[in-house]
Amino acid sequence: MNQPITLGAGSRVRHPAFGDGVIVKLYKAAYDVTFMTYGLKTVGRDYRDWEIIEALEAEEVASFNEAEQALIRILRTYNGIDETTKLGDRWIDGTLILQPGEAGLATKEMPIEDFFHKIVMVRDRLRVMEQRINASNLSDEEKVNLQQYITRIYGSLTSFNVLFKYKEDHFKGTGNG
Repeated sequence: MNQPITLGAGSRVRHPAFGDGVIVKLYKAAYDVTFMTYGLKTVGRDYRDWEIIEALEAEEVASFNEAEQALIRILRTYNGIDETTKLGDRWIDGTLILQPGEAGLATKEMPIEDFFHKIVMVRDRLRVMEQRINASNLSDEEKVNLQQYITRIYGSLTSFNVLFKYKEDHFKGTGNG
């Protein structure tokens, strides 16, 4: 029989009963695994019936922050969480007004929060697409080509960064690293 490998915090697994999950803590004889549907479960280190999706090197002492970041990465990959993104204070309760250049056509107005929500959804869906490309069976060359398109899309959306409260929520194209 195969010797079971020791998985590190952040390793992704697929359990036959609990589905997709991520290892968040290591014990001497077990793992704490957070599953998308079933939450936190303890699984013995010698368990062999799950599929290892991504194995990370085991570090016996993992910080809570590392485990939290790994869990967030997994949940983003499977689109299981919505990230809270703050609208800049100056735009709260504002209105987006689209004034046509042609006389006689009606003006379109919408709460800026609604417009902001649509922009954030575009960003979040691009992130999910990026994760799915990275996890796909495409060749490295194909992945790089698709990533270049996504980077250009982010660059095209940088005009909307003025709406975000925090700089870390901004779109970043090729010029911004």
